[in-house]
Amino acid sequence: MSALALGRWASRFKILHSQATLFRTSSSTYFFTSSTANKSEDPVRPEPPPIRVSLTESAGRGVFATRRIGAGDLIHTARPLVAHPLLSTTHSVCYFCLRKLKATSQTQAIQFCSNECEEQSMGFYNVERRANWSDYDNYCRMHGLKYPLLVKRLACMVISGVAAADSFDILQPESLSPVMVSEMEEGFNLLRGAFTKANICDEQVAFLTKTWYTSVLARIRINAFRVELAGGLYEDLLTSAAASVEAEAAVGNAVYMLPSFYNHDCDPNAHILWIENADARLKVLRDVEAGEELRICYIDASMDRDARQTLLSQGFGFQCNCFRCSSGD
Repeated sequence: MSALALGRWASRFKILHSQATLFRTSSSTYFFTSSTANKSEDPVRPEPPPIRVSLTESAGRGVFATRRIGAGDLIHTARPLVAHPLLSTTHSVCYFCLRKLKATSQTQAIQFCSNECEEQSMGFYNVERRANWSDYDNYCRMHGLKYPLLVKRLACMVISGVAAADSFDILQPESLSPVMVSEMEEGFNLLRGAFTKANICDEQVAFLTKTWYTSVLARIRINAFRVELAGGLYEDLLTSAAASVEAEAAVGNAVYMLPSFYNHDCDPNAHILWIENADARLKVLRDVEAGEELRICYIDASMDRDARQTLLSQGFGFQCNCFRCSSGD
């Protein structure tokens, strides 16, 4: 990714959205300070930044520690750029933040956990509720698809003016074969058709071409996270991770900016988790020294080597050469 593209991203998102502050020091290295860092008495001089985004030798961009980070420490938090509940959880979680609802309504298909979430959702929901999404949802349900729902939400945000059409350009895209692009055409036609039937003017949906649809979907497919809520206040990282698995707590999917820069390792030193909503928390699993790359595991690390390699190749398009895989574990 070019320095110009990184610069555009920095100015657009300012990373404050993910509760961190960005400092540019060179054309290829970006520093961040965590929202959990101690506040300096001197407001002009920030605390030493705990992480930087920089190019790696073999895996593109990566996230590196700029100082020692202790096991269990919170690195940073991140709010999603876009999130959407699973079709199976739409009636049981907040339509904006994916928090599980204490009570569900038999008459309201869409609910929010608070007035704040309802207000923030207007960035997409005022557009979304103008259209009939039954055909689009049925298409996703029939084919077992979840990521087109994120494309729909982003498209609504672009139409309403709260997001730019090129918001996801900074993210690494999946390499799509002609067959894969062809298979996406039905989803594109249904999405475009829903807006047309809702009388959304052509000028507002001019960005929504097949190229845009496939480009966004290619980025979402390898950058989206499955949001699994641990629930409760778990101070112990392993306990919270286990709780989310045991509860089968997947509630939706989300795309983040900074977490998308973390590379994979089958024996990771960092972990992403969700407690009560789609706001992500990045923590370290063991002591990390300054200059060390922070890596998370994209899949279930308990699988055997062959299963991990297959899933990473098919789902993320790369062969893992981490120490664990190289040693045959």
